[in-house]
Amino acid sequence: MEYTTIIFEMKARYAIITLNRPDKLNALNRTMLEEIDNAFRQIELDDNIKAVIITGSGEKAFAAGADIRELNACNKLSGKLFSEFGSTVMNRIASMRIPVIAAVNGFALGGGCELALSCHIRFASENAKFGQPEVNLGIIPGYGGTQRLPRLVGMPKAIEMIITGNNITALEAEKIGLVNAVFPLSELLSKTEDFVNLVISKGNVAVSTAIDCILASQELDLSEGLAYESRIFGNVCGTEDFIEGTNAFLEKRKANFNNR
Repeated sequence: MEYTTIIFEMKARYAIITLNRPDKLNALNRTMLEEIDNAFRQIELDDNIKAVIITGSGEKAFAAGADIRELNACNKLSGKLFSEFGSTVMNRIASMRIPVIAAVNGFALGGGCELALSCHIRFASENAKFGQPEVNLGIIPGYGGTQRLPRLVGMPKAIEMIITGNNITALEAEKIGLVNAVFPLSELLSKTEDFVNLVISKGNVAVSTAIDCILASQELDLSEGLAYESRIFGNVCGTEDFIEGTNAFLEKRKANFNNR
């Protein structure tokens, strides 16, 4: 597919999706959401891709929200559909069984913050700012902000951010657990790629099943989650990667995983 609002780049064993509307601060319009969704559909079908990085073009913005011109045209019915489509795209990202990392290189506001929230891990540049400013437009977050933000930072902080519309800095975001680490802008992508290369050097079967169990923990109570974990643990014990990993440890050598 020919992309017009994103850059879809394939590396050796991972992909980089760059939001590419720098003149609009990479605002998420319908076309961009469709292209992000299409890219992740491709990734789901490619067993060679073991991780995904999402970042923004330019030095100012990851994504500075939804496209306000499109939003302004919404009524009660079309607004619901507007929200549902965005949430569908975010859910596809959040439910991936390979690591999805946001490299937040500037403003991550509104829908841009929600896109970052849908990723499994968030790294940020020192100039990054996060916020859910929808109340300033007379609306609420529509791509999962009211649901994912409290799960990440706790209800009091999420309520504060959402009902004031105030932005927070990258350092504050790190302090409250919204981002994993903060880097200088010039180092953000390289540090994120270093992290990805570290992860994909591990047993990828174990990585993907670990993510599966962690995601399941959001839906299951503790006893159900423990039973699910035990079942998946047993499945992993039947894999070639398990045999190679444990043999390598006993033989004091580096494991050579085949991802099977």
